[in-house]
Amino acid sequence: MKKTSLFILLFLAYSNITFAQSKKTTTPKTPFVWEAANVYFIVTDRFNNGDTTNDQNFHRNRPTGKLRGFDGGDLRGVIQKLDEGYFDKLGINVIWMTPLVEQIHDGVDEGTGFTYAFHGYWTRDWSSLDPNFGTKEDLAELVKKAHAHGIRIMLDAVINHTGPVTSEDSVYPSDWVRTSPKCTYKSYDTYINCTLVDNLPDVKTESNENVAVPNFLTDKWKKEGRYDKEMASLEVFFKKTGYPRAPKYYIMKWLSDYIRDYGIDGYRIDTAKHTTEDVWADFKKVCDRAFAEYKKNHPKDVLDKNGFFTVGEVYGYNIGNKKYYDFGDKKVNYFDNGFTGLINFDFRNEAKMNYEELFSKYSNILQNDLKGHTVMNYISSHDDSYPFDKTREKTFESGTKLLLAPGISQTYYGDEVSRPLEIEGAVGDANLRSDMIWSTGKSPLILKHWQKLGLFRKNHPAVGAGTHKQIASTPYVFSRIYSKGKYSDKVVIGLDLPLGKKVIPTEAVFANGTLVRDAYSGKTATVTKGSVNLETDFDIVLLEKI
Repeated sequence: MKKTSLFILLFLAYSNITFAQSKKTTTPKTPFVWEAANVYFIVTDRFNNGDTTNDQNFHRNRPTGKLRGFDGGDLRGVIQKLDEGYFDKLGINVIWMTPLVEQIHDGVDEGTGFTYAFHGYWTRDWSSLDPNFGTKEDLAELVKKAHAHGIRIMLDAVINHTGPVTSEDSVYPSDWVRTSPKCTYKSYDTYINCTLVDNLPDVKTESNENVAVPNFLTDKWKKEGRYDKEMASLEVFFKKTGYPRAPKYYIMKWLSDYIRDYGIDGYRIDTAKHTTEDVWADFKKVCDRAFAEYKKNHPKDVLDKNGFFTVGEVYGYNIGNKKYYDFGDKKVNYFDNGFTGLINFDFRNEAKMNYEELFSKYSNILQNDLKGHTVMNYISSHDDSYPFDKTREKTFESGTKLLLAPGISQTYYGDEVSRPLEIEGAVGDANLRSDMIWSTGKSPLILKHWQKLGLFRKNHPAVGAGTHKQIASTPYVFSRIYSKGKYSDKVVIGLDLPLGKKVIPTEAVFANGTLVRDAYSGKTATVTKGSVNLETDFDIVLLEKI
């Protein structure tokens, strides 16, 4: 045999062995798990002004109450922060933004000062984006860039109501909305077939009667040169789904277009308990169909096999309710009606519990009664006047409890830099919606803390979706273990530890001889006799296998 042939055979044999070895030892890619997501919630207008040319539209130039007008934040501003890596450093893997659809052109006096629809919850036209927030081209770029960073985009869906009626904004026809009575919140029915507040027309979501597109919308579409396209698109939707041309299905169609056209990954659903629950079951079907169409038409842009995600705002629901919300005269299981998850409104109160009490309670419920579903926790938000730490005196503790709690974590923009929640001159929820501060807030160490914990959560689905087990009470050490299919993830975490030298028991989570890294300090160590010896300047340890 020639030397060259022998060399080739030996090379191929060696290559096969090497390939087999590398294939065998390859670490599975960390999957994205919705139940463990690290969400960043943005009031779009208040985050970052990336395009000053869109700050004024529809003559929205009247004086307003403190923090009740448009301040300039837009999609371009979110894109800028994506490009800068701001969300990457925080370990964010989902960005949720307030509604982007076209808002009423004028505003209203709510008794707290004249107010424009900067918050996005006063819809005029679901089929358009509001120019104050940006263009559909901006949205397409945002989704594409976010996906390139491994970040999902979740928008906000409002089907329950339109925006208020003003001299500039017509009321929807009477076969679309009701303008009375006002809800009394005494029973299931008095949450639903009524208006939430005065002058907030309630969509007749219970109706299955065929109605026409309102004249003011068709006139608007004709002026914009898209009437034929919009009507043809509606024709396709109703023919394909078989749904009646009822108000709720028009709105579902318009909202699903943002999935089908741009590939958004989820919806947070506003005022979910103010419609009958079957509305959301139908909406989930429409969203799932649109998401499947997007994936089919954009195979190169598909991130993974995760389905479309829906999380509901069932105001007052908390994890202790498990599967049901109780109206007093009726209990409703929203998880069986279109929702993957629900917002947990009591976390900001239960965060007062000690670590073990909090973590073990949440893990037990999520791993049993809510198995296959999840909750989204928060310590502050855009409309909760009782945050966990209103004066921002416990920002380290807030980050630790929120980002290490089982379930989804929702960071509200500025939590990570102690953005003030009390603003001189502001009234009511305006206090919660101040402009983002682009500094390190009270201390650069606070931002670093949120970044380290956020990255650890992002890198380890076990933190949010795994089973919690206390290893030791003094020092306080616990494990989280998650497995699905061929993927498994294990971490050991210690809190309230002594500074300097510390011994961290690992039980059987990491075998003796395992090399581990403390993601908080960056130091490494080897597991010996069921524990790890570390010397760090911090009272927290985040152990991961290297």
